[in-house]
Amino acid sequence: MTGIVLFITALCLLFIGYPIAFTFAGISLIFGWFALGPDLFAFMPFRVMSIMQNTILMAVPMFIFMGIVLQKSKLAERLLESMAILFGEMRGGLAISTIIVGAFLAASTGVVGASVVAMGVISLPVMMKYNYDKRLATGVICASGTLGQIIPPSIILIILGDVMGLPVGDLFQAALWPGVALIMSYVLYVTIVAWRHPERAPAIKVDEAEKRGAVKRAIFAIVPPLLLIIAVLGSIFSGIATPTESSALGGVGAILLAILSGNLKPQMLIESAKETAKVTSMVFAVLIGATAFAMVFTYTEGDYLVEEFMLGLPGEKWTFIGLSMLAILILGFFIDFVEIAFIIVPILTPIAESLGINMIWFAILIAMNLQSSFLTPPFGFSLFYLKGVAPKGVMTTDIYKGVIPFIIIQVAVLALLVIYPDLFGLGD
Repeated sequence: MTGIVLFITALCLLFIGYPIAFTFAGISLIFGWFALGPDLFAFMPFRVMSIMQNTILMAVPMFIFMGIVLQKSKLAERLLESMAILFGEMRGGLAISTIIVGAFLAASTGVVGASVVAMGVISLPVMMKYNYDKRLATGVICASGTLGQIIPPSIILIILGDVMGLPVGDLFQAALWPGVALIMSYVLYVTIVAWRHPERAPAIKVDEAEKRGAVKRAIFAIVPPLLLIIAVLGSIFSGIATPTESSALGGVGAILLAILSGNLKPQMLIESAKETAKVTSMVFAVLIGATAFAMVFTYTEGDYLVEEFMLGLPGEKWTFIGLSMLAILILGFFIDFVEIAFIIVPILTPIAESLGINMIWFAILIAMNLQSSFLTPPFGFSLFYLKGVAPKGVMTTDIYKGVIPFIIIQVAVLALLVIYPDLFGLGD
């Protein structure tokens, strides 16, 4: 039972706020030393070296850098301003434009924090100015900002591809339709709310001359990054380049777009590089700690206990899928997607393989579920990102209440993906 006690101890320490990477590494060292002796860690340096030499994981800092550069080049600001004018005359038009821009930023940046902060700074004050309901406005921004978790190029899909041993390009392709379904569901929800409660999402009056200028600005704001998205994802889907090679293309393309927009400055590049280093260091520090954790958990046969329990349940495949999705959803309320990807997913993967589950489909289910971890109180990161830039009149409770309908929508789309995978081109 050493592995199970190790797992429970790790969760308890995470819940009370201990640093993630040091929690995994520290308790693994303690439990491993007492259970199997110091020789257990003789091969740990080789495992760390294999992580550092993994070419798939090289795509992580490249896509993060691409997203940060695009965000700092004022892409989101120009796009949101133009889309708000184009859709503002509709009821709920500002919220719908925020969702569309959020989807666009997800495909061009893939960085949740950058998307939520950008839209919180630009879109939220505008919606407040025109008397949008605070809960609807904040919920829309948080939900659309997290689309970068499922719409390629997604960092979590790269991590899942590495952890589960799946081609990242196949995951990117498989994630497209579930991502589109989420976008359509968000837009449908806002449309229904605006129709039933016009006071929560009122239309705004737009000057005709201003609208004509907005069309031109929107085209110039959309086309360059759209070409970059097509180049990055198209090269992956067509087999011309690997995800790692395409991520390098994306980084260079983001710099070129910053030059074209006139916003490329040495200081901006330095800040982008520093932020990229911070996020990448966090991911790899957690990965190294999780590697030590997984090694101790496996050598103490904790994985066999979990597998034996899961395979002994009635209903086999469907019971396993239901329990695993429920466990990931609940854990997402308290811990980050990175820990879940590195700790929970390696335990579930061999069980899913032994049950004959389509692993691409299973990976997309996990990615869709992990997206909810950014929205679920009390520790949803999108909630914190938005609160940090929200106007004074917006309370934390407004944000928490605002995301609840969107969490329900995500769970509903996830259920559809489980029950009807063929709808999304993911036949089991």
